[in-house]
Amino acid sequence: MTLRWKIAQWFELRWWKRYLRDKDKATYLGWKKNYWQSLLQKIKDEIRIDDSQTVVDMGCGPAGIFIALPQNKITAVDPLLNEYKNLAPVFNPADYPKVTFVNSTIEAFDSNGIRYDVVCCMNAINHVHDMEKGFEQLKKLCNENGSIIISIDAHNFSFFKHLFRLIPGDILHPHQYDLLEYQNFLRKNGWKVPATVLLKHEFFFDHHLLVGKRI
Repeated sequence: MTLRWKIAQWFELRWWKRYLRDKDKATYLGWKKNYWQSLLQKIKDEIRIDDSQTVVDMGCGPAGIFIALPQNKITAVDPLLNEYKNLAPVFNPADYPKVTFVNSTIEAFDSNGIRYDVVCCMNAINHVHDMEKGFEQLKKLCNENGSIIISIDAHNFSFFKHLFRLIPGDILHPHQYDLLEYQNFLRKNGWKVPATVLLKHEFFFDHHLLVGKRI
């Protein structure tokens, strides 16, 4: 798994470089901000993030959900942040004065005992090196009455799930799970899951948004 994770990280950075290469900064960030806001609107009956709440954006990437919450105090964590700085002008930490950026994996992130009102992990949990530790870390970071918002690509077919565990059919993601397994990871770590939203349907994977509440 260590080798597979390192390969996935290498391809992840390569993908971002290619994807952002010809993007206009204002156009791309405007589109991305609208995308995050539309996701939050889908779960507004379960969770509303007001300006007073603290947020941690785990596996934030160069344009994570932090860009849609400019008034919140946010910590944004990603093991490729130092490399993303080379993707300027799209990613410039100075554009986000209320965000504290930390170059770290999800599992190794040290919050110095700080807990957050809302934990976000958007399309990132299946990028981790150790899935069990990743979910345990998300739990540790959340206040007792806090919430988690997590988006995942979940397998639709058991055959391909097991096949992709054996061969690199999905090179960017070292972990392959279905929706029920992701929901069970949350429940196992002390969350109830009041909302699951289908964001996009595709053949191999469906893209889902999950909301968790600390029990």
